Amino acid sequence: MLTVGSTSRSPVALDARAAAVQRPGWWGELLLGIGLFGIYLLVEAFPLPGREPQAHANGEALLAFERWMHLDFELPVNLWLAEQGWIRVFANYEYAITYIASAIILLIWVHARHPVHYRSVRNSFVWLNLFALACFWLYPVAPPRMLEGAGFVDTVRLGHTFLSWGSPALQGANQLAAMPSLHVGWALWVSVVLARIRGGWAVQIVSAVHVAITFAVIIATGNHYWIDAAAAVVFIAAATWIAQVARPVDRVPASDTFFLHVETPAYPQHVGGLIMLDTTANPAGPTREWVQQAIRDKLPEMPRYAQRLSDYSPWRRQHWVPHPDIDWDWHVPDFDLTRPDGTPGGMGELHKLVARFQSEPLPRDRPLWRFAVVRGVEENTAAVISLVHHAVADGIGTISLMLELFDSRSLLDGLSETRRPNALQKAAAGAVGLAQLATDGRPKTRLPAGDPPDRRYATLQIPLDDVRELARKHGVRVTDLLLGGVAGALRRVAVAPLPESMLTSVTLMAAEPRPGAEGNVTAAVMVDIPLGDMPEAERLKRIARATKRLRTGTRVVASRFVQHTLAGLMPAFFHRWFARTVYNERFFNGTVSNMPGAAWQVDFRDFPLRTAFAIIPLAPGTPFTIGVLGWYGSFSMSATVDATLVDGVDGFLAEFRAVLAELD
Repeated sequence: MLTVGSTSRSPVALDARAAAVQRPGWWGELLLGIGLFGIYLLVEAFPLPGREPQAHANGEALLAFERWMHLDFELPVNLWLAEQGWIRVFANYEYAITYIASAIILLIWVHARHPVHYRSVRNSFVWLNLFALACFWLYPVAPPRMLEGAGFVDTVRLGHTFLSWGSPALQGANQLAAMPSLHVGWALWVSVVLARIRGGWAVQIVSAVHVAITFAVIIATGNHYWIDAAAAVVFIAAATWIAQVARPVDRVPASDTFFLHVETPAYPQHVGGLIMLDTTANPAGPTREWVQQAIRDKLPEMPRYAQRLSDYSPWRRQHWVPHPDIDWDWHVPDFDLTRPDGTPGGMGELHKLVARFQSEPLPRDRPLWRFAVVRGVEENTAAVISLVHHAVADGIGTISLMLELFDSRSLLDGLSETRRPNALQKAAAGAVGLAQLATDGRPKTRLPAGDPPDRRYATLQIPLDDVRELARKHGVRVTDLLLGGVAGALRRVAVAPLPESMLTSVTLMAAEPRPGAEGNVTAAVMVDIPLGDMPEAERLKRIARATKRLRTGTRVVASRFVQHTLAGLMPAFFHRWFARTVYNERFFNGTVSNMPGAAWQVDFRDFPLRTAFAIIPLAPGTPFTIGVLGWYGSFSMSATVDATLVDGVDGFLAEFRAVLAELD
C-alpha cells in the first residue's frame, strides 16, 4: 500500500533529490581508479631517456637551492629520527599508510554523505594526480635519501616498512618521484575538501594536525625536500580550480539517452497523460495563465522543465543545460473545442488533438515538455494534455510528475520500504535473465504499418473492479486479460491479414523512488500473443501460459542491466546504433503497458481529476501501443493505432469490450 507523502519540499529535501541524481555508480568510479593507476604504470613503463641520472641531478639542484636560501633543515631532522626507535617506526608507517587511507575514506564519505559535491571533489583529486604523474615523467627528482654523499638515512627501508619499498612486495615502486610530494598533496587535499564541505573548527584542527604530521614525516624520513610540499600546494590549487571551472555536466543517463537515439521525425518518443478535469464548480475551466503559474511554482522541484539538451556528439553523451528563456505560450498552449453553435466539441475532437501532439516531435532546442489546456470537451469537462520526452521520465515517472504538479502525493512514495534484492541476487538473476532474453526470438512477421504512421488515438473507461473480478474468474492477471482483449480486438478489426501470433513488448514497472520522478527505471519483456481464430477463453489461457514464465523477474533485472549498465559503457555512436537496432519492428510488433495510477481522488486546485489516460509513443515501425492506468476505481485505457492496421480506433476499443463481454 502506498503511504501518504508530504506535498511540500524543504531545501534539505531538494538538496537530497539533487544529490541522488548526481551520485555516480560505484563501478564507474572503480574503473576510473583503475584507469588512473594504468596511467601511473605507463609512466613507469615508458620513462624519458636518462631518467635516473636526471633525477639525481634535479635532487642535487633542489638541495643546493635550499642551502643557498639557508633553509636546508632536512638532514638534522632525518638524523634525529633515525635514532628514535618507536617514533621512527610510527613515522615510517604514517608515511606508508595514512595519506592513502585518508584520501580513500574521504572519497567514500563524500560519495555516501555529500554526493552533490562528489563529482567536483573526485575530479579535483584526479587532476591533482594527473598533474603529479606528468611532473614525475617530465621532471623526475630523487629524494634526499638517494643522494650520494648527502648523509641521509632511509628510515623506511631500514625498518622494512610494510606497504612501501621497505618490504619485498613493493620493491618496484617509483622512487624518483619526490616532486611534488603526493603525501602532503593528498593530506592537504583532504583538508581543503573538508573545509569546503564540512567546516567546523574541530574538523579543521584534526585535519591540520594530520597535514603537519605528514609534512614532518616526509622530511624526517628523508623522502622529500620541503620544496616538494610547497609544490604540492600549487598543484592542489590548480587541480581545484580546474575542477571548479570544468564542473561536471549533468549527463543524460544511458537508459534515457536510449530514447533520444531511437527517435525519428516519424516516431517521436514523448510520453504523457490525458487528464480529464471536472469543471462543475468553475465552468470556465482552467486558464493557460493559471496553469503556467502552477508550473512556475514547481520548477525548483522539476529541474528538467527548465533545461534543454546539449548538441549531439557521436563521441559523448548529451547533457542537460539551463534554458532560462522558456517560451511559455508554446509550452502551455490552450485550445477551445467548443463548436460555433456553443456545444462542446466532444471526446472525438480531443482524441484528434492528442494524435496530433503525438505526431509532432518536441524540438530539442528547448525543454522537452508541453502542457496543453483544453476547454469545451464535454459539458463540465476540460482536459490537460501533459507531455514529456521519454528521455526525461518513463510512464510512471510522468504520472508522478503530474501528481506533484497537482500537489498530490507521488506514486513513488513508500517504495523505499519495498524489499529489494542484494547485489548477489541481482547478479544471479541477471545472468539467468540474459540467457532468457537471448532465446526470446523475434517476430515471424511484421504487422502492417505506414511510413509515416497515420495515428489514431482513443480512450475507454471500464470499472476497475469489474476487470479484476473477470481476471479472478479466469485465474489470470489483469495484464493477461488486457493482452487477450487487445489480441481478440485486433483479430476482429484489422484491415489487413494478420499472422498467427505477434511478439508484444510488455512494459514492466520497476518503479523505485528517485528525485523528481526522473529517468527510466522500467523494463520490457516480449510475449508471443496468439492472433489465430479461436475462442477468446482459449486465447486467454495461452496468453496466461506465455506470461507465466516472465513473472520471475529475471528478465527485468537483465533488461535493466543492459539498459543502465552495459549501455553506459558504450560510446555515444555505438549506443545510437545499438538502440536503433533493437528497438523497432524487427524485435516486436507493438507495445502494451499496464501502469498503476492514483488510487485516491486528485484535485487540480479547484478542479477534481475525473481520470487520466496514458499517452505512449509508437516504437519505430510498429503500428500500435496500448496503455492502461488503474485510476481511482477506473480501468482507464488508451490506444494509439496506425490506420494502416486499424482504420477505426473507436471500433477497436468497442471490440475490446466485446471480447471482455464474451469472457464474462
